[in-house]
Amino acid sequence: MIVLKTKEEIEIMRRAGRVVSQTLDMAGECMQAGMTTGELDGLIETFIRDLDAVPGFKNYRGYPASACISIDDEVVHGIPGKRVIREGDIVSVDVGSIVDGFYGDSARTFAVGEISSEKADLMDNTRKCLQVAIDKAQKGNRLGQISAAIQETAESKGYGVVRALVGHGVGRNLHEDPQIPNFGIPDSGPTLKIGMVLAIEPMINLGTHKVYTKPDGWTFVTADGMPSAHFEHTVAITDDGADILSLS
Repeated sequence: MIVLKTKEEIEIMRRAGRVVSQTLDMAGECMQAGMTTGELDGLIETFIRDLDAVPGFKNYRGYPASACISIDDEVVHGIPGKRVIREGDIVSVDVGSIVDGFYGDSARTFAVGEISSEKADLMDNTRKCLQVAIDKAQKGNRLGQISAAIQETAESKGYGVVRALVGHGVGRNLHEDPQIPNFGIPDSGPTLKIGMVLAIEPMINLGTHKVYTKPDGWTFVTADGMPSAHFEHTVAITDDGADILSLS
């Protein structure tokens, strides 16, 4: 069931989204070659709590950390730990927060030092995938228009669109209806209505769309070992179009 949010609830979610965005700003500024993903996660948890919010991911379905930190061929859900971030890596950081019972959710991929042109282009085009999706997040459109826009933008550049993972509704729960695939047919899915809040999150691979899960049960990696990029915003459907809630 799709839960529509009131204007008052959306404003609470904007506060949660701002916490997440500010946290990602901080993570990007602090990230450097030589630090571990566990060290970065510790900074993220402290920052969220200092903003009087609760880390939205920690202990969610048993997840052990406050952020998902995924490097190069890791698509999403990388568990922070002893892995060292290195020059030339691209690092995807996915963060959630809870403010007054509502979730914020956003992700960005960061370059560490000088990266290859292939990785840079992948990041740029994944950002474009997110933007074209947000452009389609208009009342009266079908959800499939968001999915199809992402797929068309990514595949026109020869990239693989991850099919095993989706975006989602968000609100009092981190994952709500509807699911938002990053591929699909425009004339499909529910009609977008005022009050829907969506976490739109293209996950785009330099190579194949296929992924598998590491033995830790959380981390998804590309089947061919090629890099992946991930960008996400929480967006509310309003009379005036898409309202991005996860901005600093």
